[in-house]
Amino acid sequence: MARKFFVGGNWKCNGTTEEVKKIVSTLNAGQVPSQDVVEVVVSPPFVFLPYVKDSLRPDFHVAAQNCWVKKGGAFTGEVSAEMLVNLSIPWVIIGHSERRQLLKESNEFVADKVAYALAQGLKVIACIGETLEQRESGSTMEVVAAQTKAIAEKVSDWTNVVLAYEPVWAIGTGKVATPAQAQEVHSELRKWLQANISAEVAASTRIIYGGSVAGANCKELAAQPDIDGFLVGGASLKPEFIDIIKSAEVKKNA
Repeated sequence: MARKFFVGGNWKCNGTTEEVKKIVSTLNAGQVPSQDVVEVVVSPPFVFLPYVKDSLRPDFHVAAQNCWVKKGGAFTGEVSAEMLVNLSIPWVIIGHSERRQLLKESNEFVADKVAYALAQGLKVIACIGETLEQRESGSTMEVVAAQTKAIAEKVSDWTNVVLAYEPVWAIGTGKVATPAQAQEVHSELRKWLQANISAEVAASTRIIYGGSVAGANCKELAAQPDIDGFLVGGASLKPEFIDIIKSAEVKKNA
């Protein structure tokens, strides 16, 4: 079964009411491939989730950028998976490198979050990736395998998981992993899934790339056999996000 191309837009901590309205109207007007070719999910900050969900075109979906690791309660400032389900938010991003780095979320904590969100019925974009120091020391695969292994130890059903490989050194820096570098890691990750989980999970799980994806480089990246889409940061706030969604056509025509 072919893996459906997936394009996620992570708006991070950006946006005012006016800016969000403008982004949504650009997305709603965009000419993009049909839902059988590409799955599109945008992730605004929590405060804008209800507005975006209600005003966004029906073929695009929304994701939260994070959720709490267990049931809600006395956890000031957190948002629980149950709340997202209550708002009919279908997706959540978990383990983004900014949270791993800045908020010291460990592999185990991220894995617990992924498992809890899935158990509540959310679909999860689970992020993994190495720092520049780790890449330069030759430990890229060791790092991403450990991050993936932590998740695999807590998750048995991978149907609702999209893995997002985001080399930390390429996020927001303008440095992009070359298509060959990205393909190499995606291919190794797929081999890891095959060896440690199953051939079926390896064949069906979408592994998407994130790290300074833009209109200018998306087609070349999309042409790589093990790149199943993108998690887009800064460019998801701009009209070029439509061009990135259109790169799904590269896969369809491959």
